[in-house]
Amino acid sequence: MKLYNTLTRKLENFKPVSDEVKIYTCGPTVYNTPHIGNYAAYAYWDLLVRCLLANGYKVKRVLNLTDVGHLTSDGDEGEDKLEKSARLTGKTPFEIAEYYSKIYLDDYAKLEFLPADVVARATDYISEDIEAVDLMREHGYTYETRDGVYFDTSKFLEYADFARLDLAGLKAGARVGFSSEKKNVSDFAVWKFIQPGENHAMRWDYLGRPGYPGWHLECATIIHKELGEPIDIHTGGIDHIPIHHTNEIAETYAAYGTKLARFWLHCDFITIDGQKISKSLGNTYTLSDLESRGFSPMDYKMWLLSGHYQGTRNFTFESLEAAKNRRANWRERIALCHQKPVESEGNFVKILEAVSNNLNSAEACAIIDNCALSLDDWRKIDELFGLRLISDTPDVSDEIYNLIHERDVARANKDFAMSDKIRDELLKQGIALSDTPDGAVWYYN
Repeated sequence: MKLYNTLTRKLENFKPVSDEVKIYTCGPTVYNTPHIGNYAAYAYWDLLVRCLLANGYKVKRVLNLTDVGHLTSDGDEGEDKLEKSARLTGKTPFEIAEYYSKIYLDDYAKLEFLPADVVARATDYISEDIEAVDLMREHGYTYETRDGVYFDTSKFLEYADFARLDLAGLKAGARVGFSSEKKNVSDFAVWKFIQPGENHAMRWDYLGRPGYPGWHLECATIIHKELGEPIDIHTGGIDHIPIHHTNEIAETYAAYGTKLARFWLHCDFITIDGQKISKSLGNTYTLSDLESRGFSPMDYKMWLLSGHYQGTRNFTFESLEAAKNRRANWRERIALCHQKPVESEGNFVKILEAVSNNLNSAEACAIIDNCALSLDDWRKIDELFGLRLISDTPDVSDEIYNLIHERDVARANKDFAMSDKIRDELLKQGIALSDTPDGAVWYYN
């Protein structure tokens, strides 16, 4: 398995710390209905887990759900996203989190993503958050202001290394809103105090005051409790690099004195029709929106895996149609394997090698398009990609085969009325036919 460490070099031989690969994936903030762009990262990290399993590794993976502490500004300002959604809808933050978590997990299942070993909700780790803040305070990495406990980034000399930040060049307002109480523009809150007059439903007492944890802290504490440092692979989007992941690294070292992760994988964004996904542009399509247009979740997953996780992907309905057709073509080939078995030529090895080289699913798809594959190969491809190819393309019943044979006989006898009748009957059952010199072959319509 070849992985890229985003800081240094390609690794030719990946070896986990223990007998299982420990992976952490930054999950969603559950305050709104997820759009299709939100699922891109999870498709790629699902492929990562499947690829590791195909290479014979054991995997333990943790996925978090942020249900508190993610403010509307990266500058530790604004409302908590859950609190804002609750205020706008008249629900409680807990109801909001439960409602949108269910939508996310339902879509997660529709996309055939392998379940995480642990789905960690941030609100279940408040005691761990408080313990971590205590440790950071004891180790001299924090200071207190009127609105929270802040991490002093000047105390962590490697703070800028991960994202190659130019701390000297940062100016107030360039990256975050700069508070007069902050010592450095890059400092961030590990714990926020609820201010007088604030109606914040999610609150826990710390240092004699009500408050809640900073967004970045949850990942560091969940990893510490559920996996232990250093984990093997930390995944997320490129937007996490300069702030969220940088802050996780700093908090982990300050609290526990350890390195957070050995390798980092970051995926790029997708755009829609060349534009950023935005409510104002009306392009925040959901999985349900795609289904209402005649596309299955597997068609969208096929589109995602047709490109590379590090590439900038531009979604259009034309490209989704092409992905749908590609998956349909693969299923037709599987249907043909049921009828006319193909001998394995070892081509799955090439497919796995492509995916094992920095998750190059685009190259793997091209290989699949252009090589002979047995039914066993297709089963392995389905396990690797999770596209429901085999389960959606089962062999037909003996009754169907008998009807196809009867039609072949009718055609041979030039009884085209009977031939057409049988064809129509099969179409009603979702079975289409293609006539060949050796007789008709079936595929799912």
